[in-house]
Amino acid sequence: MTTALNGLLAGLSLIVAIGSQNVFVLRQGIRREHVLAVVVVCIASDAVLITAGAGGLGALVRAAPELVAIARWAGVAFLLGYAAFAARRALRGGEFLQADGAGQRKGLGAVVTTALALTWLNPHVYLDTVLLLGSIATTHGAQAWQFAAGALVGSTLWFSALGFGARGLGHVLSSARSWRVLDGVVAVTMVAVAGMLAAG
Repeated sequence: MTTALNGLLAGLSLIVAIGSQNVFVLRQGIRREHVLAVVVVCIASDAVLITAGAGGLGALVRAAPELVAIARWAGVAFLLGYAAFAARRALRGGEFLQADGAGQRKGLGAVVTTALALTWLNPHVYLDTVLLLGSIATTHGAQAWQFAAGALVGSTLWFSALGFGARGLGHVLSSARSWRVLDGVVAVTMVAVAGMLAAG
């Protein structure tokens, strides 16, 4: 239990920090748009990455830094593109969704694709989830999988709380102006994360 608890705390410490993925999950939760699908994508992705890290994939990441570099610049390009769309919505007010769920909605495929891109094109995912968590897991020897299970529980709790908990904020953001402010925050966050990735 102690090993699993260590994994839960370590996992939470890495994913709770505000980043592009968390902002997207929060936004989808507030919009009440394909929330379950987004949460499942994030949890399933973490399950794959955490399992890979505990299984020793971290060594491959260390041995192939060029793969991380490719993911880094692909992530920068994607985040800047996403930021541009969010900034456009903020300036034009062209995508307002009322608290009751009425308004312009995106298709499931587009939302899932965006969630996957924000997860898998972020090199920090490989450095934090695969390399760091994987390295910590291996220090627990035979209990490495208990550590990994604890980290996965932390991921499940966080994304579920973020996605479904945000639904309650819909009534707060019940005006077009509020959504323009939210999209402005999203744009700034995406640019900031892209800048940090570009800076290494």
